[in-house]
Amino acid sequence: MTKVLLIDDDVDLTMLLQEYLTEDGFQVTATEDGRTAIAQAAANAVDIIVLDIMMPRMNGIDVLQRIRRLSPVPVLMLTAKGDDVDRIAGLNLGADDYVSKPCSPGELAARLRAILRRSGASGAGTVQDGLRAGELVMHPGTRVAEWRGQPLELTGTEFSLLEVLARHAGQLVSKQDISKHVFGRPLMAFDRRIDVHVSSVRQKLGMREDGQSWIQSVRGHGYQLLQDR
Repeated sequence: MTKVLLIDDDVDLTMLLQEYLTEDGFQVTATEDGRTAIAQAAANAVDIIVLDIMMPRMNGIDVLQRIRRLSPVPVLMLTAKGDDVDRIAGLNLGADDYVSKPCSPGELAARLRAILRRSGASGAGTVQDGLRAGELVMHPGTRVAEWRGQPLELTGTEFSLLEVLARHAGQLVSKQDISKHVFGRPLMAFDRRIDVHVSSVRQKLGMREDGQSWIQSVRGHGYQLLQDR
């Protein structure tokens, strides 16, 4: 049973989400203390964390930042509707996705399952042959990646995004196709989560010898992973 840690100080919403997710087959622990999330992540005690941004004492951004120093556990952020600043900050710090409040329990459950599928945390999948694109080697079955012979630390979402680009190395992949493969849904207008995740992956890959990024963008169309020169 998938272990979910829900951190939110909205008691009524928390009770509603906890009841729905439990009935939907998740094992849910709820708290309003961000320090609990940090401790649980450090102990590898949960499979996924649902983290509200607006909390007393320690806000969700600070909690996420500390979690990412300790663990790659998938994190779904709960954000205020229309608050792009918090959304982008969360994605930049390694959140896998976000849901705007108020949200329906059904939507939250669907997002959790999508994150777990692409992170490999659901326990499904077997070891597969590696996918190679130049000096990048990816193992989709184990969700392990290597770059230039060294381990490449990626979140579940970053792995899925880079995998799509690696399978089409040297070719342009549209944002719409990336959204469908990575997030399991069509790209919505003004949705910047792909751009933010690409920016994070670019930093982890570093620059080419010619000074270009390994991931090139075509404004308004999509991205491509460059092949070796």
